[in-house]
Amino acid sequence: MTSPVVAMPRRRYARRARGWKNARRFVLPIAGLGVMAFFLWPYIVMLFDALRPSGEVLATPPTFFPKTWTGSAFVQVITDPAFQNWLKTSLIVAVCATVIVMVVAIPAAYFTARFSFRGRMIFLGLVVVTQMFAPTSLVVGIYREFYDLGLVNSYTALILTDAAFNIAFALWILQGFFAAIPKDVEEAAELDGCGRLGTLFRIMLPLTLPGLVTAVTFTFIAAWNEYVVALTLIQDDALKPLTVGINSYVTAYQQNWSQLFAASLIAIVPVVILFALIEKHLVGGMTAGAIK
Repeated sequence: MTSPVVAMPRRRYARRARGWKNARRFVLPIAGLGVMAFFLWPYIVMLFDALRPSGEVLATPPTFFPKTWTGSAFVQVITDPAFQNWLKTSLIVAVCATVIVMVVAIPAAYFTARFSFRGRMIFLGLVVVTQMFAPTSLVVGIYREFYDLGLVNSYTALILTDAAFNIAFALWILQGFFAAIPKDVEEAAELDGCGRLGTLFRIMLPLTLPGLVTAVTFTFIAAWNEYVVALTLIQDDALKPLTVGINSYVTAYQQNWSQLFAASLIAIVPVVILFALIEKHLVGGMTAGAIK
């Protein structure tokens, strides 16, 4: 029989546990909404500033909601031929750079994961070291190299640069996924008459789909958001990507703040669509290996 002295602390602990469980139902959703609002707040401000006249953006005293609601900034941006060229450049560069990265990183990652060769760990270490160098620190050398090749002010320069700075990340991610797949899977495929390339494309790639999605997503976003190299290599307004081109809406002589915010919001739409389409696979790729 449990004594009253022992039972009282147990009942008190049980009441506290029930109280925390009930409070958690309200605290966690509120905390989640607070975090979401913190990250969405800049975009909300940009949206309201895009829906007001440019002269009202810097009006004093400032107001959160527009005094005059107008969507003309979005219409002007979408119908602007310069903006259309910037959007085309960003899409071409991001897509082509992502394709090049995948074409190079997939076989390289598969080879390093499945074959032992002299200097393998040194090679993988160098792959990690390359991630320590930002394009900003190498921009002078990059410009000089493409100038000598006659590729300044061209899509090729941006595509090659963005691909070069993202191959190492994709290779490292995919190498881990390939290495995690048991070799028995490949041996079974070989017994069924599947060659090395057939095993890679029919067996290994479907099994590493979360890793592929992760590598594709981060490569595309990195190429889409690249600014410093594009600012250095591209002088022709028609060839500038969105990250560089939208700055022309606000200059020392002309300030189209509403158009700037509208263009910035439109620029994030492709990335949002990409995340919405592959969100399930992306989460799986980022959390793969977290539990065994």
